[in-house]
This record gives sequence, C-alpha cells and structure tokens, in this order.
Amino acid sequence: MTDTAEVLHGELRDELVAALQRVPEIAGRELTLTALSGGITNRNFLIEAAGTTDRWVIRLAGNDTHLLGISREVEHAATVAAAGAGVGPEVAAFIRPEGYLVTRFIVGSPVSDEAVHQSRTIERVADSIRRVHGGPAIPGLFIPLRIAEAYLALAAARGVPEPTGWSHAAAIGRQVERALLDAPLPLAPCHNDLLNANFIDDGERIRIVDWEYAGMGDPFFDLGNFSVNHGLTADEDAHLLAAYDQSDAPAASRLARLALMRVVSDFREAMWGVLQQGISTLDVDFVDYADEHFARMAAHAAEPRFAAALTDVAGG
Repeated sequence: MTDTAEVLHGELRDELVAALQRVPEIAGRELTLTALSGGITNRNFLIEAAGTTDRWVIRLAGNDTHLLGISREVEHAATVAAAGAGVGPEVAAFIRPEGYLVTRFIVGSPVSDEAVHQSRTIERVADSIRRVHGGPAIPGLFIPLRIAEAYLALAAARGVPEPTGWSHAAAIGRQVERALLDAPLPLAPCHNDLLNANFIDDGERIRIVDWEYAGMGDPFFDLGNFSVNHGLTADEDAHLLAAYDQSDAPAASRLARLALMRVVSDFREAMWGVLQQGISTLDVDFVDYADEHFARMAAHAAEPRFAAALTDVAGG
C-alpha cells in the first residue's frame, strides 16, 4: 500500500468525503484522497486527514462483483478476523449501505516476485496463513469446484461461450473431488487469493490485504493457491508446508493435498476469467487470461506428481 497515483477530485471525491463523515475519527477533517495502484475489480484510495498523522484506506467495490461470489459483508467480517489474528489491516469502519470498507493504512514494503522464493519469506508467509486458518469462523463458504460451476452458468447466461478447456478441466476437478472425499478436513477461514500483490511486509510480519474472496474452506486451497500463483517448486512446497505445520518434514498425504489444490486453484482462476468476459468493462483480455490458466492446470495435471497425489492424499 505504498504506490500512489493522482489525487482524487470531482464528484466521486465528494461522495466519498460525505460518506467518511460517518466515521468519527475522520469526520470534520479536511481530507485528501489519493488513488492506490493495483486491483482489477476494486478501487482503493489512501485517506490523509488534516490534524493527524494517521492514514486510512477506503475500498470501493467494482460493478457486478457479487456475481463473482463476493459479499462485502463477508469481506468485512473476514478482514476483522484477520486483523484480530495480527495479519489483516485494522478495520476503522464499514460504511453502509454503500459497502465502503475503511482500514488503517499499513506502513510496509511490497513482497517481490523474487522474495517469495526465499526460504525466510516462505516461512513468514506460512506463519501468516496459519494464523488466519487458526482464527475464528467467518460467514460465507468458499468451495472452489462449485464456484467454477457457478461461474460457467453465470457466464453462459451472459452470452459467453463454453470455454474449450472446460470439459477437460471439469474431468480433472471430478478426479480431485473424489480423492478428497476420502480425506476430509475441517473447514477453516481462508483468504483464497494469495498473490504477493496482496502482501505487505511491515517488518515484523507478512500482512495480507484484500479479503473479498474470503470464506470457510479447505485450508490447503490457500497453500496451493499461494504455491501455484508464484510458481513454487516441489522443494519449496515442502518447505512451505513444513513451516505451516511447524514440523521438520510434512506428511506425504499433506503434500499430496497441496499438489491437488494447485490444480484446483488454476481451475477456479480460469473460470473467473471466463465470467469476467461477460461482466467486465475493463480493457483486459480475459479470454487469454482464462486460456493461460486452463493450460497451466492441464500441464500440472499431466505431471506424475498429480497422479501420485490422487492416491497419496488419502494416505496410501
């Protein structure tokens, strides 16, 4: 949360300033709002107020984000829970009915693509994820294979043709689902969008922002999502899971579950790109985005590691 763009002016600024008058610690102050970079479906603005060194961030939802399975009430609850775990930003206010989330600005540094492959960073990320998973339950469910099916139906209703990768991806998804039915785990509060763009290193801990996809789900989706999003190697996956489990070496069944969730993560991400083709007004090639994730999913599912994981996830 350190890169800024232009200062906000005009009608939107007036609307946000008016809404912020309902936040006691901000109300009545002269405000400067500056656009923060990053994000595809939302806009974020840094809030600076006269008479205080405190800073906040206000988050505005994009159009039709509810179709992506996003609930701003759940996002609010998840952010509060993550803050309680010492991982998420502190929530200053949730402004209804607009659904604006106001959090305290986190002073820190971004986590680079190179840094996520460093052993110490992997350990710190694992620590933050474990803290979140050990926190209180949050409202909402995140079941990625059902989400992929819902995205397909919503996209079709908006005239998006069935993607060429769907049939193969759905067959792989059924294989994973059958394997996981033999190895159930309790649901845990999960972030479900673990990109390093959502990480801030405050010098003490890797803090995580952007909780809009949060929900109760399989904790290994978070681990697999982080792994595949950053191209972790098998050895790095083992290091991640050992740090998460606080063990010397992770069990084969747990490594197998992580491997399966890497594939499931790409399935859900590909279908996110498919639905965006029917709802987004952004100048983004979501067809190419979806195709890239379908291709990566298929490539990982063709590896011997995936075939072995289907058996190993149940312990043998």
